[in-house]
Amino acid sequence: MNETILILLTDMTSKVGIIITLAFLLSKIAVFKRLVTKKNITLLDKIIMSILFGLLGILGTYAGIPVNGAIANSRIIGVFVAGWLGGPLVGLLSGLIAGSHRWIIDIGGFTAVACAVSTITEGILAGYCSKLFKNIRMDWLGALVMGAVAELLQMLIILLIAKPFSDALELVKIIWLPMVFVNSIGISLFIAITQSILLEKERIKAEQAQLTLNIATKTLPYLRQGFNKDTSKEAARIIYEMTSLAAVSITDENKILAYVGNGSENIIPGEMSISNITREVIRTGKYKITKQVKEIEHKTKAEISSGVIVPLKEKDKVVGTLKIFSKEKRGITEHDVQLVLGLARLFSTQIELGMVEYQKKLVAKAELKALQAQINPHFLFNALNTIASFIRTNPDSARNLIFNLCDYIRQNMQISQDEIPLEKEIAHIKSYLAIERARFGDKINVIFDVDKSLSFNVPPLILQPLVENSVKHGMRGRQEGIRIKVFIEKVKDYYSIVIEDNGIGIEKRIIQEIKGNNIDGSIGLVNVDKRLKCKYGLDYGMEIESEKNLGTKISLRIPVEKELNRGRIA
Repeated sequence: MNETILILLTDMTSKVGIIITLAFLLSKIAVFKRLVTKKNITLLDKIIMSILFGLLGILGTYAGIPVNGAIANSRIIGVFVAGWLGGPLVGLLSGLIAGSHRWIIDIGGFTAVACAVSTITEGILAGYCSKLFKNIRMDWLGALVMGAVAELLQMLIILLIAKPFSDALELVKIIWLPMVFVNSIGISLFIAITQSILLEKERIKAEQAQLTLNIATKTLPYLRQGFNKDTSKEAARIIYEMTSLAAVSITDENKILAYVGNGSENIIPGEMSISNITREVIRTGKYKITKQVKEIEHKTKAEISSGVIVPLKEKDKVVGTLKIFSKEKRGITEHDVQLVLGLARLFSTQIELGMVEYQKKLVAKAELKALQAQINPHFLFNALNTIASFIRTNPDSARNLIFNLCDYIRQNMQISQDEIPLEKEIAHIKSYLAIERARFGDKINVIFDVDKSLSFNVPPLILQPLVENSVKHGMRGRQEGIRIKVFIEKVKDYYSIVIEDNGIGIEKRIIQEIKGNNIDGSIGLVNVDKRLKCKYGLDYGMEIESEKNLGTKISLRIPVEKELNRGRIA
């Protein structure tokens, strides 16, 4: 008896080896991979899985070993795995296919009905086990234990149904150990193979996500500057260099903005129109995969087999496309499609953020013009009155005041420039102060403490409004006048600018309005704060410290050039 069991154990192991080898080969087929890795399995998927694993069950029957008028087989491997992966319905259907075959063909004599019933039962059991223990659905150890339980259940069904009972008992004594041992191991190995498919998929997804993130990180500084020919060229170049694609192209709604890769020698960005299929993608907002080389926008015999065209959107509007091309014979893969879809989503977000930045700059410039309009009428009126009074009494002073006024107006007109040298902004302040001193005399005392070795650029009209604020508001109601100090130095990776006065101070309510960018608080101070944040980032806003009748201290920070190049979005 022991020798028979040992021989049966050895023979069944070799037979199961064939099924496991077949399972390994199946794991390399794309259709099988999709079936076992899909999260939401459709009814059609379940029918296909049932037929596939039912046939594996039939193969297990034919690979069985005759024993005492019955068959010791591995039919349960296919059926159990079907239920374990696909759920109760798949387990039932695959069990019906394999079990009905066992009964109808009548292979193995007196256990045909019992084996048919046990096959269906084990398939359903596996399906419900996968639902009850979702966390071990793809665990080979859990499948090993439950597979052994299912085979012991089969032995019980044989004892209950097969007749005569004495023959059934004698059969179970021989086959229970080989079938429980070999088939449970076979089931666990099959599940381990399918588990490796999932792990491979997760690895590929992780690598793809990392690649997408790396590309997005490198392209962000360019696309945030705007969606145009220059920024698109840099973005396309980065994608091309970081992948093994044949070519990468970016278009707007009418023209090719950038093309990098095979055939680029025949592309003139900014001049060549887009193809009809690209227009269709822009019109429908849905991506297209093309294998027609003639639809690819270049006039060369470059080795390109296929491409995918994905829309780029700003909010809900399609503003262009991102296209990638493959030179591999297999063409564009599912991984390529997912990569370009992910990039398109990120690029669309970057383009939208770039437009937000652009709008912020427009708003800041508009408010700067409003600031200029507010300053000019009031200041010019007072300045001209002062000059008029000096013409008779002190012509030389009147002449110098006219020069200062001209310099002031000239500097005030430079708002179209993004940056000006610090020296010009200080000259602007001094021209303003010369005119105000002519009105108020020694009541205005301004001290400049600036390191002469410092040379850097600042936004225009960024310091003068702060000094003017100190003069206009700080000395209100003060007979003794006001003292103002302008202190500028370099601190590590930024330039520190501090304007401090001993005036009447700023109310806390107004400071909160300025911090909240409430334009009613103070148009000059709010404008300075908003332009600093827009240009350099939220960390570079204006800081205000003030106490009633003790004065005000306003601090600004300008990042040094190397820091600015690394972090600016402009």
